[in-house]
Amino acid sequence: MTGHLNADPSATPTPAPATDGWDTLSAALTAEAPPIADRDDLVVSIAPGAAHGHPAVFMPHSAAIELDGTRLGIDPATAHPDRNSDRNRYAAVWGAFVHECAHAKHSVWERPPVANPAVIEAAMLLEESRIEAAQVRRRPDDRHWLRASATEIVIGDLGGADAAAEIPPTLYAAAHTAALVLGRIDGGVLERSECAPVVLEIEAILGTDTLEKLRDIWRQAHTVADDDAAMMLELGQRWLDIVGPDPHEDPVPGSPLGAAITDTVGKVRRAVAADPVEPDPSEVAAEQARAAAETEKRAAAQAHKVFGKTTSTRTHTTRPPRGDEQSAARVLARALDSAATRERAAVRTTSALPPGRLRMRGALAREAQRAAGAVPTAEPFTRTTRKMTPLPPLRVGIACDVSGSMAEFAGPVASAAWIIARAAELAMVPASTATVTFGKTVRPIVYPGTAPKQVTDFTCPDNWEAIDKAIDALDGALGLARPGASRLLVIISDGQYSASPRINGQRRLDALRAAGCAVLWLAPATTYSTPLVGATVHRISHPAATATAIGRAATAAVRAAT
Repeated sequence: MTGHLNADPSATPTPAPATDGWDTLSAALTAEAPPIADRDDLVVSIAPGAAHGHPAVFMPHSAAIELDGTRLGIDPATAHPDRNSDRNRYAAVWGAFVHECAHAKHSVWERPPVANPAVIEAAMLLEESRIEAAQVRRRPDDRHWLRASATEIVIGDLGGADAAAEIPPTLYAAAHTAALVLGRIDGGVLERSECAPVVLEIEAILGTDTLEKLRDIWRQAHTVADDDAAMMLELGQRWLDIVGPDPHEDPVPGSPLGAAITDTVGKVRRAVAADPVEPDPSEVAAEQARAAAETEKRAAAQAHKVFGKTTSTRTHTTRPPRGDEQSAARVLARALDSAATRERAAVRTTSALPPGRLRMRGALAREAQRAAGAVPTAEPFTRTTRKMTPLPPLRVGIACDVSGSMAEFAGPVASAAWIIARAAELAMVPASTATVTFGKTVRPIVYPGTAPKQVTDFTCPDNWEAIDKAIDALDGALGLARPGASRLLVIISDGQYSASPRINGQRRLDALRAAGCAVLWLAPATTYSTPLVGATVHRISHPAATATAIGRAATAAVRAAT
């Protein structure tokens, strides 16, 4: 029999070591076996050195599957075989596991005690593509994993990579390779195009007539019932009559058949790697939920760090707002009201009596009900009323860049920040705001739940831009990523950031936009600026003079996100 189907009743499974996560992974694989093998009595073990020198082995008399852990390629403690997306990390090992589950389900027939060993060997060679063809018919999605393991299984059945590369180009070796590779093509696992090198070499060695006779045998094997030992032995005898017993030839360095096998194995591996299995929708949802929870936790921690206690700094001073700033805040407040206003909802009702519009169909139906002696239930009058939908609350977070490149624009930044925060307070819609500056650190200007009476001026001494931490602080303080309100993040900056904060800031911005938060970017009109991607950008020179324009931009940003 092939090395990875061990029918010796005296064979015992190799226990998984109770360290380094192998026992846990073995238990996880055991839990995954029942639906794949359609039986619930299998015990799976994976560990370095298991499987008796093969990628995997199935022992039917002990209902055990072993996998060689040295081929896993990752820390076993990090493996989650219940997830499709995780299986892509060790596709060949998972495929070998599926292959052995296919043996567990479909290799039911047993050899008679007096059978010719050479016939048994030929029958078990045909069994390899037979059980995979049956598995794919029963579970089509397993095809990807069987493809991923085919190279390992084929190489293992040919004696290993070195032996496969030096396999002698003889009738027996070519026929053996044909059963393993071409049999899987006809079984629906491999593609003829990716196996072209070995197909051409096998045909050159065997000849067309002999190859067709062998192909007819393995195609018949694909139709044999799982428990039909007599037919499998008959096919094994037919195979032996054509190919003969194993002559045990010496390896041939530079063998053209070996080169074709190596080339084909490479093609299959690249094709499988280029087409990973997509994660299940449940995995995607779980991953999104996990990421959202981590983001919320990180944002809450940053908000506590920034707003958890009153912070004073000599870089901040306050002053009363100017008249033009107060006027601009009122203009912007009206714009925010407009952004948050929803159209009235039309509600259509029917009634038996006026007021309303008479529908003749309803009136006739009511008269017919009366004539029939039934209690009239038709309601011929219709009326449409329009109701105002409740205004959702508004949450506005404002982040002001105080890095060195913003020094010449510090005054307009402070003015714009106050105008926006004050406008949110004046708006009819219930609003909550918070304002921070960000440079090397993030500092609070307007705390959540408070209204800015004074304009906070500041200097721009920093040589760093912690935009990611500023976004986290505002998100954690205001819940910018949570639905249930119109949400607006306003960033006042030239966007001239170092690589790290720019990458991290873009991630935070993308996450907020995906959660439905609008992002308005106010950039200096007089300097070169590179806003992050995805924000609604508006360039300003004098904030009070452009309040109307800022209002239009804020309105567009909020309406685009809600």
